[in-house]
Amino acid sequence: MPDTLQWHVRLASPDDASPIAAVLLAAFRDFEPLYTPPGFRATTPTAEEIIGRLAEGPSWIALDDRQVVGTVSAVERADDVYLRSMAVLPSARGRGIATRLLETVEAFAVSRRARRLTLSTTPFLTDAIRLYEQAGFRRTSAPLDLYGTPLFGMVKEVAVVRAQP
Repeated sequence: MPDTLQWHVRLASPDDASPIAAVLLAAFRDFEPLYTPPGFRATTPTAEEIIGRLAEGPSWIALDDRQVVGTVSAVERADDVYLRSMAVLPSARGRGIATRLLETVEAFAVSRRARRLTLSTTPFLTDAIRLYEQAGFRRTSAPLDLYGTPLFGMVKEVAVVRAQP
């Protein structure tokens, strides 16, 4: 059972940009050799770049006490909500944090009446892929790339809540 008493998720603010950048770097550092250098830089944006992204859509952070241990962001695209930059510190994995972050983005998508959640991921992030598949995502697209790093798309249909007459 996840240890949710020790951590919680909240909406991020520009003041959280540096800790978010640190989480992204720590979460993906072990995979750096599998990325191209520009692909890794795109995956691990700077605090300044994260501040810019906050204008594109909401980001959330998972906090354990006062430490940021996870993050995710969302961008609305037509009928979809694109999930990006989800990461959990290696030391905080296995506690249900990534699942809660996914649920947070899905709740946002439902609130915005989106039809689908979409994301892209690399084939070497096997634990993340397993999490996405367990959450109902399926692979959708032909191979893509991020500055030469291989990617593929995933999608999950969102149950839109209809107002009662």
